[in-house]
Amino acid sequence: MSRPYVVTFIALLLSVGFHQQARSRLLFNGRTFAGWEGDTMQTWRIRDGALVGGSTDRLTPHNEFLCTTRTYANFDLKLQFKLIGTGFVNAGVQFRSRRATNPAYEMIGYQADLGKGFWASLYDESRRNKTLAQADSILISRTLRANDWNDYRVRCQGRHIQIYLNGQQTVDYTEADTSLPQSGLIGLQIHGGGNAEASYRAIQLSELK
Repeated sequence: MSRPYVVTFIALLLSVGFHQQARSRLLFNGRTFAGWEGDTMQTWRIRDGALVGGSTDRLTPHNEFLCTTRTYANFDLKLQFKLIGTGFVNAGVQFRSRRATNPAYEMIGYQADLGKGFWASLYDESRRNKTLAQADSILISRTLRANDWNDYRVRCQGRHIQIYLNGQQTVDYTEADTSLPQSGLIGLQIHGGGNAEASYRAIQLSELK
């Protein structure tokens, strides 16, 4: 390849890299609830640069979600989570979802699940109400950092959904039902029924074409 073509090719690669980087954004600024909505009076708070839901000191009576104020379709979502507590300890990351009306605290849509027996699996919250893709338990036992911070990634492009825990792929799922929405809100869950606390931080999203 001649020198002019090499220079042009490198410039093109740099341009593509720049535009890809420009599409990446922090969804949480670490200080305020800007861009998010939910029960920020009792359930959700900000602590040490993380969004924290629930409490280990009291029972969370029902599911609660902190949601983005805008919708997303195709994206690569990366964040860190920590889940601790006693009783039924469960949480999750909603995506391509919407707020329910009855009860209003629920959400409807896909969930990247968190909790014993559900870690890094794909669940359909308040719609089909079942696990769509179960993560391998042996992989989870080797990968999960219990009661500590973990890296979580959800990638959606078209009907293809992938979930990663600490860099290990746990779900590779293609939705067969073409009638289901391919865009929606992103939500952070603390599940009801336990003295549990879910923390989320470093929430970053890159929109995909």
